[in-house]
Amino acid sequence: MSTEDKPAAPRSLAEALRARDDASLAALLRSRPDLVTPVPTDLTQLATRAGTRASVVRALERLDRFALQTAEALAVAADPATYAELSGLMAGDDGDPDVAAALPRALGVLRAQALVWGADDRLRLVRTARELLAPSPQHPSPTGLGPTVREATAGMSPGRVQEVLAAVGLPSTHDAVSAVDALTGLFTDRARMAELLADAPGESRQVLDRLVWGPPYGQVTHDPAAHLRWLLDRGLLLPTAPGTVVLPREVALHLRAGRAHRTPEPLPPPVTARAAYRPQVVDGAAAGQALAALGTVEELLKDWDEGGPAVLRAGGLSVRDLKRTAVALDVPEPEAAFWVELAYAAGLVASDGEADERYAATPAYDEWRELPPERRWARLAEAWLLATRTSGLVGSRDAKDRALSALGAGLDRSAAPEVRHRVLALLARLPEGAAPDPESVLARLRWERPPRGPRREALAEGAAEDLRLRLARWTLAEADLLGVTGRGALAAPGRALIGAPVREAADGAGDGDASGPGDKLPAHHRTPPAPEPLPPAEQAVATAAAARVLAPLLPEPLDHVLLQADLTAVAPGPLRRPLAELLDVVADVESKGGATVYRFTPGSVRRALDSGQSAADLHAFLARYSRTPVPQPLTYLIDDVARRHGRLRVGAASAYVRCDDDATLDEILADKRAAGLGLRRLAPTVLAAQAGPAALLEGLRGMGFAPAAESAGGDVLIARADARRTPPRTAPEPVPDGPPVPDDALLTAAVRAVRAGDLAATAPHRTEAAGAAGEPPRTGAAETLATLQAAVLTGEAVWIGHVNAEGAASQRVIAPVRVEGGFVTAYDHTADEVRTFALHRITGVAELADDAG
Repeated sequence: MSTEDKPAAPRSLAEALRARDDASLAALLRSRPDLVTPVPTDLTQLATRAGTRASVVRALERLDRFALQTAEALAVAADPATYAELSGLMAGDDGDPDVAAALPRALGVLRAQALVWGADDRLRLVRTARELLAPSPQHPSPTGLGPTVREATAGMSPGRVQEVLAAVGLPSTHDAVSAVDALTGLFTDRARMAELLADAPGESRQVLDRLVWGPPYGQVTHDPAAHLRWLLDRGLLLPTAPGTVVLPREVALHLRAGRAHRTPEPLPPPVTARAAYRPQVVDGAAAGQALAALGTVEELLKDWDEGGPAVLRAGGLSVRDLKRTAVALDVPEPEAAFWVELAYAAGLVASDGEADERYAATPAYDEWRELPPERRWARLAEAWLLATRTSGLVGSRDAKDRALSALGAGLDRSAAPEVRHRVLALLARLPEGAAPDPESVLARLRWERPPRGPRREALAEGAAEDLRLRLARWTLAEADLLGVTGRGALAAPGRALIGAPVREAADGAGDGDASGPGDKLPAHHRTPPAPEPLPPAEQAVATAAAARVLAPLLPEPLDHVLLQADLTAVAPGPLRRPLAELLDVVADVESKGGATVYRFTPGSVRRALDSGQSAADLHAFLARYSRTPVPQPLTYLIDDVARRHGRLRVGAASAYVRCDDDATLDEILADKRAAGLGLRRLAPTVLAAQAGPAALLEGLRGMGFAPAAESAGGDVLIARADARRTPPRTAPEPVPDGPPVPDDALLTAAVRAVRAGDLAATAPHRTEAAGAAGEPPRTGAAETLATLQAAVLTGEAVWIGHVNAEGAASQRVIAPVRVEGGFVTAYDHTADEVRTFALHRITGVAELADDAG
């Protein structure tokens, strides 16, 4: 290709973007979605937006460590820099094959995200990124490098610069500019610098060694020691302020053998396995934990069926209520906070909105309970994966030193869904059945999204862990609680949940122990993870697939229990819903695990009788569902409680007690514990009370009686525990981490609109109708009509100025098709569609030049 045929080097980011194809522009808008909201009018506006501080900061924060190191190296390189200079800064004088192999990819990432533009011989970092990453006294560079010789000597007197030249053996010059150039040339010459430093005193070299990797600034007195004076005289340390000196960038790079970073990290640290299990063992463990998770959520909501804890004035659960919930679930408080937040994220619990506001189950909970177990689990798992609320923050304090409470405000962290998905995706890269080393997962995440600026230095000093890493730790623990992982390894339903390929379901869970970490697994078990969180429609498909994968792993619900002589019943597995619901009423859960143990007590039997069951119903129920004979002590217990149940009747006067056996009423009146009820006899079989019916029922039961409540008509009232529900509520919406990633349709439309707008803004014009640069054309009505009619005949595109009905002016490139009735019908290149324009709203028209793009 001749010199004349080569494309001109871009002079700006806008020109560099203009040279890209549509696929490259779409990739830019996908990786930086803030650039497409709203859609830029042309490529110049897109380039301007891509260079704004907020957008550049966001883009830098999403770079991996090596791409960020590459950007940092460009920030301390010449502007523009060549690829060879950049490679030298990254690999050093001795070279590094890993850096050489990874640098094209890192540079490609920076180019794709419009942080770097220009050919390899003129690489330019976007100015805002250079300002953010370049060293300054207020914001040291992440590389630890200081200012250049030219920057550090900007405030020095010309005579002092000449003294430095003389000290290093260079001839004097006629001006300060050439003197600085000569000094820079010396410091960048490896051979001459080696000779200069060979004569340095040992203490001087120690000072340089302390400053070489940063920070490059140091303090000196007004009368420096001899070893410091040696460095100052030769410009190896340059004063920047009274008492402050700096190591020039060129000197530091020589001492570093040309490297901008002490430790370049071109390769991501691998995620290693700490143990390996047979995939069937992992899936079986995960399925068991999934069942336990469903049981825990049901137990939580059952505990809140009659009205849960009160809502704090500032929102959320009180510390006392969280402790009470943890005791009821028999789990630690952080785990209780997780289950509460999970139920809330899934829309199963909410505040009731009453004056005395309390938490309760929502109507969606009743619908959820009717679903098959695998679909109930899938709904919980999807809510957890997508939620921005983070239960791990419960108990910590916000920026205003206020405690963060479960279900309260301040728990949303927009990065949570992305971190959860990324952690699971990393687990999916391991062979199936491999449990990862958690620290290797954290190291990989730290490489993929390194903390920047002050956060990096804080972490180096052992400060609080970065939020992303804490989210990752919580993700590993929560995935195990929920059954997304089993024994620490990603299970088949978890793979399906994030859209990763899944093998066919195993025939059985197996009972093998862990194999050694070095054991080999089949290559086809290595499955690539989904690269990023799925769009909503695809996530719904993945969630349904996860439910299908889990279904064959779950045991069939049982329709029987084993009654024992010690008034207990053992459920050897999950029970069918009618059996489980009635058993929960007639007995109390004593222990949970692989088998659930229920205990029958007088209180639990009375609870069943209060719910409308008779003694005959309970005997029939136990005989039907027990695989063992009904023990005689249990039969006696039911009959004894039923014999006394309902002999006393409590109704509403304020309240009253009636009983056919007046001796029983005499016994109540004689009991000192009845003093607080305000009882008095109205008739031989009736007592009146000052206490209300509920308090009277509770008091009599505390005295050992078994009263039953009755209606105004004298019928026994059936007490049902599951009556409290909130009004319909929607699950909390996740707080997005910036603008959503645009879909393919929006990207295609946005690229077309930007291209068309750019054509209208940059197309050269052949007539004098165009005003100043950037202004729409202005012509008279007759000339406008004539030019448009001529364009219809020739089929050529023209440039018009247009004012819409709201008075907003714009300029467009159109190809007129028809002009009649005061309107022009044309193909609008800006909108990429056929439109009709009123002639009186067209301010002017200009023909495009022959070489218009």
